Amino acid sequence: MVNYVVIVVCRICPSMRLKNRLLRAIGVTVGDGAAWGLESTPDVFWPDLITVGDHAIIGYDATLLCHEFLQDEYRTGEVHVGERAMVGAGAVVLPGVEVGAEAQVAANSLVTEDVPPGATVAGVPAEVVDEEDGD
Repeated sequence: MVNYVVIVVCRICPSMRLKNRLLRAIGVTVGDGAAWGLESTPDVFWPDLITVGDHAIIGYDATLLCHEFLQDEYRTGEVHVGERAMVGAGAVVLPGVEVGAEAQVAANSLVTEDVPPGATVAGVPAEVVDEEDGD
């Protein structure tokens, strides 16, 4: 119940500093300068499985899930959002996914697999649409 109340407050809180402090208090690992958009939602049941790197952006109404309840089972997994990565508005990141450093997730995408560093993914399910060539 405490996690839920903290997350509801964070979803509407305009202060990034307070939002990050509250999320850290329930176990989310939040890097320096990380930004959470209005209505963004970390996993309520396992917030301690979420890591958001320095200067990463979690967009408006984005959701980071660390659990899935299925018909015959449930699974959990860590979610990592790398440094300077961006998760767009309305995107959903599923359990066990790593969004690499400086990667971008397009708005309203469903991320089911790891996103390579520097890549841009989009769609349902999200697929790589652009990849940094490293030159």
